[in-house]
Amino acid sequence: MKGYWYVPALGIVSSALSIIYHSNWFILVFFIWLLVLYYDKRLGKLITLTSIALSIFFYFYIPNLETILHKEVTNTSYETDVAGRIASPINESSSKIDFELEEYTSNKKLLIVYYKNKQEIKHNLKFGATCNIEGTPELPSQRRNPGQFDYQHFLLSKGITHEVVINSLDSINCSGSSTLNKIHTIRSSVISYTSDKLSPQTSIWLNALVLGDDSQLPEETIELFQRWNLSHLLAISGLHVGLIVGLLYFLLIKLNILTKEKAQWVIIFFLPLYALIAGGEPSVWRASSMVLLFLLINKVRYKFSVTDVLSIVFILQILMDKYIIYSIGFQLSFSVTMGLLLSKRWLAQTNVSIFSILKISFLAQMVILPLQLLYFSTFQPLSILLNVIVVPYFSFFVIPIMFLLLPLSLFAGILLPSIEILFNRIHEHFISFIYFVDQFAYYPWVIGSFSLGSTIVYYSILLIFLKKLELAKLKQSFLYGCFLSLVIMAIALRPYFSPVGSVTMLDIGQGDAMVVELPYRKGIILIDAGARVSFEDGQTTPGVYKQILKPYLFSRGIREIDALFISHEDSDHMGSLPFMLDNVDVNKVIVSEYYEFDDQLTRLLVKTETQVERFKTDNEIVVGEQDFYVISPNQDKQNTNENSLVLYTALGGKSWLFTGDIGRETEKEIIALYPNLKVDVLKVAHHGSNSSTDKDFLKQIKPTYALISVGLNNSYGHPHNEVIKTLEEKNLVIFRTDKHGAIQYYFKDDDGTFFTHFP
Repeated sequence: MKGYWYVPALGIVSSALSIIYHSNWFILVFFIWLLVLYYDKRLGKLITLTSIALSIFFYFYIPNLETILHKEVTNTSYETDVAGRIASPINESSSKIDFELEEYTSNKKLLIVYYKNKQEIKHNLKFGATCNIEGTPELPSQRRNPGQFDYQHFLLSKGITHEVVINSLDSINCSGSSTLNKIHTIRSSVISYTSDKLSPQTSIWLNALVLGDDSQLPEETIELFQRWNLSHLLAISGLHVGLIVGLLYFLLIKLNILTKEKAQWVIIFFLPLYALIAGGEPSVWRASSMVLLFLLINKVRYKFSVTDVLSIVFILQILMDKYIIYSIGFQLSFSVTMGLLLSKRWLAQTNVSIFSILKISFLAQMVILPLQLLYFSTFQPLSILLNVIVVPYFSFFVIPIMFLLLPLSLFAGILLPSIEILFNRIHEHFISFIYFVDQFAYYPWVIGSFSLGSTIVYYSILLIFLKKLELAKLKQSFLYGCFLSLVIMAIALRPYFSPVGSVTMLDIGQGDAMVVELPYRKGIILIDAGARVSFEDGQTTPGVYKQILKPYLFSRGIREIDALFISHEDSDHMGSLPFMLDNVDVNKVIVSEYYEFDDQLTRLLVKTETQVERFKTDNEIVVGEQDFYVISPNQDKQNTNENSLVLYTALGGKSWLFTGDIGRETEKEIIALYPNLKVDVLKVAHHGSNSSTDKDFLKQIKPTYALISVGLNNSYGHPHNEVIKTLEEKNLVIFRTDKHGAIQYYFKDDDGTFFTHFP
């Protein structure tokens, strides 16, 4: 088996892919490949049989999330009280407390959530405690739009099937704890100690880089590191584990505390403890397990290659946690590490540190590119260069200082503040430098997600490319590098060769946002971009943009908007406009002649050099090759809803009417001005309020389809029953975002079909 452990690991990957993509072709191809190598005498009988056995075992061992979800959706017999054991650390923030509970009767995992009151007593929840909880398990909320983060799938990928939201800590009755609770208590105590002992600027970085707690890091900093593919520095991994093992080994040996033999045993027992104290994420377990396995192998004087060790750790981690294969951190960590190991000869071909770091950065980015696009739909090519600067800074300055500051804080006295001041000054300037680069050089490739076929082609070419590099066949490696670039370009240019267009009414809750994608990417048009309003200060929040609009646009490979129509001034129709202007290239904003911008938005439009165009009744607007006709307002009605910009257009063989929030008065004016107006698809005005959708209006325009953008369980009672009754009396096909999620119309030439996110 020595030197061949990667083969059963590949078999497990093929089993996982067969489950995830519902295709047994992956495992079948693996078996064929295995048998070819066996009959070619390139694989022995033991490794062949072991690989087949492990592939079959893990095919049935790794859970199918969709099967689990279907089973839970059809099961409606939930108890109002649950009993079980706390199976995770207690996560506590300023606003909520949550933890995982393993139920006794079903062995299912539940997420228990409690939202704090302003005046709150301390809890006594402990890892491993036995609890009785008053509350009804409910299915977590699922994704309502394409591209949106799927909270339900995220919890399922951790083995959590239900969520219990409790109203009071009195609903929880717990007793006891487990041995692991002591370790988590130590971790919490150390985090609290560093927060009290060190300055906030230092403690947030120490807790993140040594203890795996990034909850105190500013959200802007975390997002900055994500944008530039620097998040691996915030996740404790091989770099961090290597430093702490090296430091501990150095101190034990050089200070003559222990012999080498005993020092190794100390590290063997220390590593699992540190992995738990550091948060227990997949990357820290991978790194710790690899070092641990190497040391144990060395004890029995048996030799394994690094690839063997990584493969064994990979198999063991999935065996210990069958859901971990769905973890993004797990996938990224093992993919990058394996990529680096397979390219170690090429990496060793240079002795210049800067070029070695550049090679590692380049290789890591190339390996994770399909995963990066699958999960985030965007890639920052300049991150390869920025990593060359940032990685050495963190490796040789920040992380070592953080590991030194923790023990120094116990007895350093006056020395500690001096080190802190020096660190904070240097680090503040360095982080400011990254922000400066972000401000002037952030030009990401918004490509959209890789398809399965593209991913297979990409990795196949990448393996050949790396092999040619390793053999120093530069001309051939350059050729395969060009092929890789062509694959990426083909994915990025897909929309420009597609004859299919679409109209998407996104489910943003109680608001409007519609995206029109013209065939051959001749134009991207948004009609309204609503947002939610904070109950605390009445200001619009970026949630809708960050969680719905941006993910959808990026998943479609869109970063430039040709025209953004805003129907009127209400936040549920234009609240995301400022966030769009800050983050997306908006060529022009189109409003009615009577639209009034506030001063802040006016300044932002000037700053971003966004063109503003105003139109009124009978004006024609051309975007891309698409004609829009303005049929209202024809005068200032001194009411933002009645002044809504009403648009008529034809898409996919159907005529469309976008109505904003107009009321019956304006509807009557429209049919008086345009007595021959006929419409196939009506965007129902004002979210289905009874102040709109007049019977005479429907009688004249004779729509076939009614689209209603409305929030689930909204406080306004939209859509009103009488509106639904009126639409049903006219035999309209009704699509509602509160029931159907996002509503999409895909068309080619003059033929199209409606699809809904939920059946």
